[in-house]
Amino acid sequence: MDETSAVPASQPAASVAPVAASSLAGLSFSKGHGTGNDFVLIADPGDVHEITPEQVAQLCDRHLGIGGDGLIRAVPSRFLAEGRELLEQDASAEWFMDYRNGDGSLSEMCGNGVRVFVHFLIAQGLVELGHGESLTIGTRGGIKKIVRTAQGYAVDMGPWEFIFPQEATSKAMDALVSADGLEVARPGLSVSMGNPHTVVALAELSELAATQLFKAPLVDPKPVNGTNVEFVVPAEPLVHDGVGTITMRVHERGVGETQSCGTGACAAAVAIRHWAGTGAPNAWHVNVPGGVVDVKFFPGEGGREHVELSGPAVIVASGTLS
Repeated sequence: MDETSAVPASQPAASVAPVAASSLAGLSFSKGHGTGNDFVLIADPGDVHEITPEQVAQLCDRHLGIGGDGLIRAVPSRFLAEGRELLEQDASAEWFMDYRNGDGSLSEMCGNGVRVFVHFLIAQGLVELGHGESLTIGTRGGIKKIVRTAQGYAVDMGPWEFIFPQEATSKAMDALVSADGLEVARPGLSVSMGNPHTVVALAELSELAATQLFKAPLVDPKPVNGTNVEFVVPAEPLVHDGVGTITMRVHERGVGETQSCGTGACAAAVAIRHWAGTGAPNAWHVNVPGGVVDVKFFPGEGGREHVELSGPAVIVASGTLS
């Protein structure tokens, strides 16, 4: 899906919690999503809006605010220390995706958020990007290159790596994961996509449905900065016409269960491909509650394997905080 459906920016949104409204009144925003992973988006080309973690949490509150899994501020890279470092690597990374989770905490990257971020830049008239053209942006997970496609956007997510490589290669697992709804702890494999993930394979879709993600699963050992946890069921057969298919649910750090997680889909494909062994495909369909995203592996610079994530991005509304 590659379209924008927006109400006029002059139309006021419903009032949000008092602390947010007190200093952000009149601020324009948009609401967007990528396969159900939804975000509040703020354009800040002059770096004039300082949005606190508390305000982020209130804006993302689904009852007292706009509602979202996170907040994305579009700001020129030159205004942020992290952005200036990236500009030294690639001067074309003009825009920076300043992303926070729904609880206000900083996050390194969001694969669905990147697509929505670029779609937002286009909708706001901040960049022009035709089908087949690419855009380079900065994130706390590094520089990302995005191509606009007929179906949405394809993002080079960069290289993946195992968080505990020795255990991953010798035992094909590095953690035990417990969650409500599962009778016993399950083995997990921890993968970094610029942010941390722990992937757990389940045998049946019924088992996936019974897993309760109201609270964070327990991961032992837990990566130093915490982790997102994906529960994944491989299709039967796993591969059809050279493409693997998996179905997943995810509990995201600082958010809870979300309808989709782009970096999580990439990490899930990494883990299932590793477990499947020699001959496993490099192209994957990943079914999430909010839709379907596609993951592909390809050789990157320096000999490291990169991951491409593709899928839709939608702007559903725009307005002004009151």
